[in-house]
Amino acid sequence: MSARGGIIPEPIARQPWEMLIPLFMLVAFGAAVLFSAAGGSMDPFASSHLIRFSVFLVMAAVIASFPRELVRFMTYPAYIAVLLMLVGVEAMGALRGGSQRWLDLGFMVLQPSELMKPVIVVTLAQFYSTLPVGLISSWRAIVLPGAMIAVPMALVLLQPDLGTSLAIAFGGAVVMLLAGLPLRWFIAGGTAAVAAAPLIFFFGLQEYQQRRVLTMFNPEEDALGAGYHITQSKIAIGSGGLFGKGFNNGSQSHLQYLPEPHTDFVFATMAEEWGLVGGLFVLAVFSIILRWGLRVARESRDRFASLLAAGMVATIFFYIAVNLLMVMGMAPVVGIPLPFMSHGGSSMMTNMICIGALMMVNRWNRNAPRGGLSG
Repeated sequence: MSARGGIIPEPIARQPWEMLIPLFMLVAFGAAVLFSAAGGSMDPFASSHLIRFSVFLVMAAVIASFPRELVRFMTYPAYIAVLLMLVGVEAMGALRGGSQRWLDLGFMVLQPSELMKPVIVVTLAQFYSTLPVGLISSWRAIVLPGAMIAVPMALVLLQPDLGTSLAIAFGGAVVMLLAGLPLRWFIAGGTAAVAAAPLIFFFGLQEYQQRRVLTMFNPEEDALGAGYHITQSKIAIGSGGLFGKGFNNGSQSHLQYLPEPHTDFVFATMAEEWGLVGGLFVLAVFSIILRWGLRVARESRDRFASLLAAGMVATIFFYIAVNLLMVMGMAPVVGIPLPFMSHGGSSMMTNMICIGALMMVNRWNRNAPRGGLSG
């Protein structure tokens, strides 16, 4: 024991409770919403949600104990392994709901595209931490990292899974931006993307994906068809008012008007019963977690750790932003669940890997000698 921890054992006292306590509150609140989504029952959603969180919390604690040298040594092998799993999905992946995204390993069913989200972040952090500063504005700084992002994106788009491919691109782009690549490259890339948008829409997207994009602009035009998800979600959120209809009293989810009330549209389920107050609580907790993650990135004393932490924060932020925009009808329905609240093992695994990585960098920061930023 130490003076810092008082009567609390040092291993417990040194944990980042300023992030963990809000995280526990959010997961518990999510379990309450899932309890209601199941009609007032812990099964099948709330109980498995809590079990998964407990299992992945242990996983995050294990990740947090990794030494820096091991992480850097395993980065490229991990990227290659996940890339091979994505190829394996195309060759022999399990087909579910019209999509081929999973590998049946016997003892578990794994979605490799979820693993690629944090793996691409740590891979690019490793690349840029070893790239000489003088080459940051040269072709070497963008060609290989661009390929590292583009190859898994293409494999994920074949599944097809637009939301996950965009998440991979977003996490990678944030690391590239923070690594110091010239801003003009990103402006040029954004301009090119806007110019290519019509071609991507007509020739790159599946027909159902095109309908999702068009429906976003006017869901009421086909309120019982392509616009049903967004329309019912907006009804649920709007009907909650300031304080909501009360716990376990949501009509949209209980009467099965709201599609996927336990996964993609869990925020709408929550907002109907807890109202604006509940929504603000969720946003406040997310802001606390993200702010802590950004502080971990800022306090990192080497380039690798700083880029790694910032990329993990960006990955969690992407989930949050896209899901909230989606349920409010401001983004296409792309199947991105809400972190720590939606029922689903893949998203929980990815976000807890990000949390574990942030705890790991936080431990590195705490143990690092005082000094300047290095590679």
